[in-house]
Amino acid sequence: MSHCAVAADVPAVPTTRMTATDPTAERPGFTELGLRPELLAALTELGYEEPTPIQREAIPPLLEGRDLLGRAATGTGKTAAFALPLLERMTPAAGTGGPGALVLVPTRELAMQVSEAIHRYGRSIGARVLPIYGGQPIGRQLRSLERGADVVVATPGRALDHIGRGTLHLDSIATVVLDEADEMLDMGFAEDIDAILDGTPDGRQTVLFSATMPARINAIAKRHLTDPVRIQIVEERAAAGEAPLVRQSAYVLSRAHKPAALARVLDVEAPAAAIVFCRTRNEVDQLAETLTGRGYRAEALHGGLSQEGRDRVMQRLRSGTADLLVATDVAARGLDIDQLTHVVNYDVPSAPESYVHRIGRVGRAGREGVAITLAEPREHRLLKNIERVTGQRIQIQKVPTIADLRARRLEMMRATLREAILEEGLDRFRVVVETLADEFDVMEVALAAVKLAHDATGGPVDEVDIPEVAAPRPERPPRDRPDAGGRGKPRAARGRGPSGPTTRVFVGAGRSAGVRPQDLVGAVTGESQLTGRDVGAIEIFDRFSLVEVPVPAADDVIAALRGSTIKGRKVTIRRERDTSG
Repeated sequence: MSHCAVAADVPAVPTTRMTATDPTAERPGFTELGLRPELLAALTELGYEEPTPIQREAIPPLLEGRDLLGRAATGTGKTAAFALPLLERMTPAAGTGGPGALVLVPTRELAMQVSEAIHRYGRSIGARVLPIYGGQPIGRQLRSLERGADVVVATPGRALDHIGRGTLHLDSIATVVLDEADEMLDMGFAEDIDAILDGTPDGRQTVLFSATMPARINAIAKRHLTDPVRIQIVEERAAAGEAPLVRQSAYVLSRAHKPAALARVLDVEAPAAAIVFCRTRNEVDQLAETLTGRGYRAEALHGGLSQEGRDRVMQRLRSGTADLLVATDVAARGLDIDQLTHVVNYDVPSAPESYVHRIGRVGRAGREGVAITLAEPREHRLLKNIERVTGQRIQIQKVPTIADLRARRLEMMRATLREAILEEGLDRFRVVVETLADEFDVMEVALAAVKLAHDATGGPVDEVDIPEVAAPRPERPPRDRPDAGGRGKPRAARGRGPSGPTTRVFVGAGRSAGVRPQDLVGAVTGESQLTGRDVGAIEIFDRFSLVEVPVPAADDVIAALRGSTIKGRKVTIRRERDTSG
C-alpha cells in the first residue's frame, strides 16, 4: 500500500512536511476545513469520508483567498481541492450575471469530468456550471452563456473564441483555475492562457495544478500568481520493500518483434482494460489492426479522428465492448477511465514527464496498476534516465515464451473450470458424463472435456519464441585515429569485432550530420540481432559512413536499418560495393 506525504511551502513560512502514517499528525476531516453544511452534506452523499492529502493542504489557503501552485497527479483528488473552496466562497448569481470562476483544462473529456464533479458538489447551493469546449455546437453554448453561469469549465481555445465573440465576459471573474497546466502547455495553449489571464481582473485568485513542474510552469506562476502557497504531493512507501501501487516493468527486444511480444505480454497479464501508447498516428492504426487480427478488442485513438469518432471509441471502452485502446499522447490527454488496469509504452518516452503522465492513469484509489514498456536496446539509456528522474526501479523482464503462454492459458482454464464447478446448473450435463463413464474412466472423460474447452479458446498465434536481446552495456566510445587520408577510423578494442568474414555497409550520413561511432553501433544493435561485439571497424566521412558487419548478417542489418532513422532522419543504406565510382 502506498501512502502520501505533503510538502507545503508557504513564502516566509518554514516548509512543513506531514506523513500520512504519522500518528501524531493532525488529519482534519471535511468538517474541520470550514466548509458550509450544504457542501458537507453533498460530500457525505457522494461517499467522501476524509480529505485526501492535497485536499487537506489546499482547501484552507484557498478559502483564505490565497493563490496556489500545486503539484499533484491525476487521481489525487485535486478537483475537489479547488472546487470546494470555489463553491464555498461563491454566491450564486441571479439572472444572466457573468461567471465568478473560470476553470481551464486541456481537453474536452476533462472539461466534462470537472464540470460534472463541480455540479455534484454544488447542486444543493444552486451553483450553475457550464462546460464549453470544441466539438460541441457553439449555438448551444451561446444560449447557455446568455442564461448565465456561476462556473465556466473550458478548454483554452474555445474560451478565447467566446471571449472574442463577446459572449464570455471576464470582468466578474474572482477565481481562475489552471488544471493540468503542463498538459495545456504541451498542447500549445501557452499564448491562449496568457491572453485569457491578462483579460481577468487584477485582484482575482489564481490556482494552478500540474503533474510536473518544468521551467515553463514556474514562468507562468511567476507571471500570473501572487505570493502563492506551494504544495507538492510526494509518494512514500509505508515500509521498506513494500510493493508500489504501480508495478513497472520493461522488455528489451528488437523492433521487428514488438507486435508479437506485446500480444504475449497482454495474454499473460490479461488486463481488464489497457492503453497502449504509440508515437505516431500511422503506428496507432497499424498496431490496432494487428492486435484486432490477433483477437483483441482494440480501438485506435489519435488526432485524425473526428470528435464523433473519438466519442464512439470512448463509449466502446467504457461500456466494455472494447478492452484495449491504442493511442497517441495528444489524443489520450485528459482521459480518465475508471476500469483501466494497464498502461503500455510501445516505445520508451523520450521525456520522463511523459512517462509519469502515462503511468499516472493507473494505480489509483488503492488499486494496483501495471506499467509496461517495450524498449529497443538503444532505448535502454532512456529507461535509466526515467529511473533517475522518478527515483523508481523499472524491472527488466524476459518476454514470455510459448511455454509460458501455454502455462498461463492452462491456469486460466483451471480457474474458469473451478468457477463452473462452484456454480449451480451442472446437473443437465450429468447424463453425458454417466454414459461415457460406462465406457471410459471418469478421469479420461474430464481430460477430454478440458482439452475441448482449451482448444476452443485458441492456441498461441506464434509458434516461434521471440529471441532474447540483451540491453547494451555502458561502454566508452572508441577513439578516432587519423589514417593516411586524414579520415577518422575508430580503433577496434582488443578482443572485439566480428570473428568471421565481414562486409561493409554504406550509411548515407556522416560527420556533417553529427553522426558518431556510438550512433552507428546503437542503430545496428538496436535494429538487428547483432551485439556491440559483432560490429567491426567504423569509418565516418563528411557525408557518409561505413560500418563493418558479419557477412551472414549483412542483409538483415541493411533491411532493419532501412526501416529506422539515424540522428532523427531516414538515410540511404546499402552494401559498400554499390557505391563504387
